[in-house]
Amino acid sequence: MNNYSLIQRFLHRTVLSSKFIREIMFDAEQSFFLNKDENFDDNHVFVAGLARSGTTVLLNAIYQSNQFASLTYDDMPFILAPNFWSKISPKKNQYNIQERAHGDGVSISTKSPEAFEEVFWKTFDDNLKIRKELFVKFISLILKKNKKKRYLSKNNQNIRRIDLLCEIFPYSVVLIPFRNPHQQALSLFTQHSKFSKSQNEDPFMRDYMNWIGHSEFGLDYKKIHSSNLKYPNESDLNHWLEQWYLTYNSILELSEKHREIYLIGYESLCGNPKVWSNIKNLLNIHQDNEFFFKETKKIIDYTIDNNLSEKCYRLFESLNSKSFGK
Repeated sequence: MNNYSLIQRFLHRTVLSSKFIREIMFDAEQSFFLNKDENFDDNHVFVAGLARSGTTVLLNAIYQSNQFASLTYDDMPFILAPNFWSKISPKKNQYNIQERAHGDGVSISTKSPEAFEEVFWKTFDDNLKIRKELFVKFISLILKKNKKKRYLSKNNQNIRRIDLLCEIFPYSVVLIPFRNPHQQALSLFTQHSKFSKSQNEDPFMRDYMNWIGHSEFGLDYKKIHSSNLKYPNESDLNHWLEQWYLTYNSILELSEKHREIYLIGYESLCGNPKVWSNIKNLLNIHQDNEFFFKETKKIIDYTIDNNLSEKCYRLFESLNSKSFGK
């Protein structure tokens, strides 16, 4: 987004900032490209979880199989009209690879899958029944554009609507990575500071993240859990550790309710090749080339609440005991 030209910024602002325009584009997309007689599979894959847990790396590993359709940077800014945009958009150089804004070593190109699905949920946020019907149509349009039968999603915000996803697609799989609580909390805290600074320097970046629903950190950060917090201040590492605990405690309960949910321990994924092999079998994907998962550890030089830390590690042990693929 830092390299966007004035024309690109204008186009993104025009298309993404207006709910009315997004709705009109989606209506037109359905009218021109959605065939009522077409049938698509229901065995999709949704990668969700608290940010900085390895969701993007897992997304890229699965997408590499070439068996799934997903939203990519090529679909921006016409997220709700992927077929229309693919017909008129200029062809981009897919080999223009660069590190993403997070500065975490993850490289992207225009062909890289990304979490743009939240644009849909921001557009249709009123009637629950209509949202469910439209979401099925939205996925069908993405599948049609990519000529695939299965959809792959990575959207950290989906941890707010896991019940809904399992209701809409009962034969799909929800993968929820988790990570060492101290390391994940530190990564969230670091990204929050980094993006807050960048957004202050470049207002377009702030707008862009708002348009795509990226509120996991930055100036417009929205807490997943906001009630009765001991650490409400996001400038305290303990805030992010508390969010980790509250989020994954809820997810652990949900995993016992829904058979579609699979917990993925990121440390196990990085350290045990058997885990990735079992995930591929679970998803019924055929992929000969291996994918390199790399675990990173940072020194934590902050004061941490010992009681909160102990609670997190007890929960971490419980999550690991239910982790898939070990």
